[in-house]
Amino acid sequence: MKKLSSILILTLILSFSSCSSVGNLNPMSLLTGNNWMLNSLMGKALDPAKFLSGIPSLNFMDGGKLAGSTGCNDFNGAFKLDGKGINLDPGAMTKKACQGGGESEFLSALGQVSNFKVSKDKLTLLDGAKELMSFLPQAK
Repeated sequence: MKKLSSILILTLILSFSSCSSVGNLNPMSLLTGNNWMLNSLMGKALDPAKFLSGIPSLNFMDGGKLAGSTGCNDFNGAFKLDGKGINLDPGAMTKKACQGGGESEFLSALGQVSNFKVSKDKLTLLDGAKELMSFLPQAK
């Protein structure tokens, strides 16, 4: 019984210490450490028929630079963090004709983003409490 309680205490200590280390991670390092692939849009799973040329992505880079893809066109712009707030500007974009209609929905949602939540395995872009998009890190 004493051995079981010792194991339980050790497990609790390890659990709490790993939780606190995740809480201390810098959001900027989590954002810039991944190429984020769109997983959901406006609270719904992706409709592949809307993204015939590919899945949209975001890549946050040092110096506030933002690059990505709408699934059809590529863009290079900027982002700005302000606490939990974020401002995304896709900036310059290629002008290919895109099939499926997903690009306009993606860009519309991108323009509404005001805040975010990030962990090492998920990025959620929000407008207040409303989830606009979620992203998963691209498999390496």
